[in-house]
Amino acid sequence: MKIAYLCDISPEHTQPYSGGNARIYRALKDHVGEVDILPQSWGAAEPVRRAIYALPEGVNLRLRWRLHLLLSQIISRSVTQALAAKKYDVVFGAYSFQSMARLKTPYPMLKAFTADASFTVYKQSEIGARFGSSWLSRRLLDPLTFRAERAIYQNLDLALWPSDWLKREADPLYDLSESQSVVVPWSANIDTPKAEATPLALSKDAQVNLLVVGRDWFAKGGPVAFETMNILREAGVDARLTVIGTQPPDVHINPYVKVHRALNKAVPRERALFEAAFRNAHFLVQPSFESWGFAFCEAAAYSLPSLCLSVGGVPVQDGITGHDLPQGSSAIEFSEIIQGYLKNPESYAALRLSSRAEFEASLNWDAWGRRVHDLFEERLASGKLSYMPSRTCSVSSAADHNP
Repeated sequence: MKIAYLCDISPEHTQPYSGGNARIYRALKDHVGEVDILPQSWGAAEPVRRAIYALPEGVNLRLRWRLHLLLSQIISRSVTQALAAKKYDVVFGAYSFQSMARLKTPYPMLKAFTADASFTVYKQSEIGARFGSSWLSRRLLDPLTFRAERAIYQNLDLALWPSDWLKREADPLYDLSESQSVVVPWSANIDTPKAEATPLALSKDAQVNLLVVGRDWFAKGGPVAFETMNILREAGVDARLTVIGTQPPDVHINPYVKVHRALNKAVPRERALFEAAFRNAHFLVQPSFESWGFAFCEAAAYSLPSLCLSVGGVPVQDGITGHDLPQGSSAIEFSEIIQGYLKNPESYAALRLSSRAEFEASLNWDAWGRRVHDLFEERLASGKLSYMPSRTCSVSSAADHNP
């Protein structure tokens, strides 16, 4: 099976999209077929793209995908030409829905796409509401974006959503059929670690380690995790908090907080610190607002139960990989969950085992790749593939390159 990979950023770069783009690309190569990365060039509009990338990051992010949509008539021609240069079975898009805009395939092929959220679903959800938007965006730009999204998603053969939440929201919004819209869970931005030999013990007479992971202390719910630690300490529990990826403000720092502002897992020493933090933690306490959350999959990989909010597509199953608490839950509710397990350490040991078991069953990239392979094979065998002939590239031009 030959796959053309389409994204606005090359998956060979491991940092963008929290590493998910690179992980998806690797899983396709490992389990699905031969994968070529399509050029990120905007064709005749390439000078515009280069000018955008020269801007500060915040401006770049806001402009890049909107201008990509605006110029999609031009940009899509270069994508179609790249597809025509070789015979592919699948054109696969990740994250950047705008890269699929006005895409006309030069011959019949499967069109598939994956992302942890769509723009409109995100904006209309409690997650997007946390960040707000301008009047111009809400009244003018958002409706235009929605129309573009609807056309793009309806033109897909397969929309591969990582969460039930996203499928539940996207299907009626974009009028997607059951055959188009499928849930295939994503995984973590780590290689699979070895399973722990025995469950890490939890005891009210020993240190209890909490963990927060992410780049934004407030967005990840850091203040609630800090207050949870303090409540436990006031109750006589020797609770400690480790923070990875961000620097809490001084008001959320005390002698019981350890901070690793940034850990590069490609550096052996820093990777060892990362792994030690996960293996020695008793709970990932992360009441964040996000559409997926790689850290929750990473926690499950290390048998670490997660405590989060029931929001978006966060991959935490209540009583299996941790607990998702109702929105609005405070540090008191989080501390009560932990205190309950302190009174019943056997239940905690079982929770660690089920966390890892769920990771091995469905929250790993091998499982994602195998499921996607089967879906692609099934759909290709049916012969029902999308085909929107391009005026600039024909089937014969593709055949000329593939005798």
